[in-house]
Amino acid sequence: MKRRQFITLLGGVAAAWPLAARAQQPAMPVVGYLTNGAGLNANNVKAFRKGLNEMGFVEGRRNVAFDTQATDQYGQFPALALELADRKVAAIFAFSLTAAAAAKAATATIPIVFSGAGDPVRVGLVASLNRPGGNVTGVTNLGVELGPKRLELMRELMPQAAVIGVVTNPTGITSLGNMTDLQAAARSVGQEIIVLNARTVDEIDATFAVAAERRFSELLIDVSGFFIGRRDQIVALAARYAIPATYSTRDFVEAGGLMSYGHDISESNRQAGVYIGRILKGEKPADLPVLQPTKFEFVINLKTRSLRPSRTM
Repeated sequence: MKRRQFITLLGGVAAAWPLAARAQQPAMPVVGYLTNGAGLNANNVKAFRKGLNEMGFVEGRRNVAFDTQATDQYGQFPALALELADRKVAAIFAFSLTAAAAAKAATATIPIVFSGAGDPVRVGLVASLNRPGGNVTGVTNLGVELGPKRLELMRELMPQAAVIGVVTNPTGITSLGNMTDLQAAARSVGQEIIVLNARTVDEIDATFAVAAERRFSELLIDVSGFFIGRRDQIVALAARYAIPATYSTRDFVEAGGLMSYGHDISESNRQAGVYIGRILKGEKPADLPVLQPTKFEFVINLKTRSLRPSRTM
C-alpha cells in the first residue's frame, strides 16, 4: 500500500469514529403535548415540567424535547393526534380525556398519559383504574363526578333558586355522562335544571344572554378545558348579567368568579409529568394505575359576594 493511500484510509476511519459514536447515543425523546387552551396556562405547563424534572428530564439538559399541538376546537384533536403518531414521539401527554381519546384512536403503541376530568373507564380509555391495560394511563381529577356536589353547594347558597342553568360543551367526551349525573341529582332533590350548550366563543355569549332573559337563578359551568381557557370571558359575562355561577376550578375564582369546587389541576399535571418520566425510563402505561386526588378545594371569592371564606376539604 502506498503511503498516500494509507493516510487517506486512516483519515477516513478517524472521521467515521465520532459519527459512529453519535449513532450509538440514544435519541433525545420527544414528548407530544396534546392540549386545549387551558393546557397552555403557564401554571399547568410549569407543573407538568416539574413532574418531568423530578424524574431527571429537563429540556435545558437536552434529554427531552416537546412537540406541542393545541386547539380549542375539539374536532381537531384527531388530526393533531395523528400528526404526533406519525412523528413517532416517545410519549403523548393529553390534557383532557377528549384529547386522550383522540390520541388512543391514533396509536395503539405510543404511551399516552392523560390529565383530565371524568371517569376514564366509563369513556373507554382504560380497562380499570388499578389495571389500565393497553397504552393509556394518567390522572383523573373526578371533575365530572363532582358535578352533583357543586349542585348541592349552589342550593346551599340560594335554597330558593327556581331554575339552575348548566353550561356544557357537548363536544367533550364526558359531557353526556356529566349531564346524566346532574339531571339525576337534580331530580332527587326536586331541583329544575336546564342544559345550555356552548361550543364556541359566540355560543358562550349567547348562553349567558339566554340565561339572563329567562331569569335563571344560578349557573353551573361544566368541566371543560375550553371553558377554563375562556374563563375571563365567562366571569365577565356572569358579572355583566349579575348571575351567580359555580365553577369546576379555582382558575375562575382567581379571575373574579364567585366560587368553585374541585381539585388542583396543576397537581394533576405534575403527577402526569412524573408518569411520563417513568415511562421514558422504561415503565409501561399498563402497569401504572390511574391516579385520583385525595384533597378537594371549595373556594369562594369574598370580593364577589359576602360569603364564608375559602376552605380546603
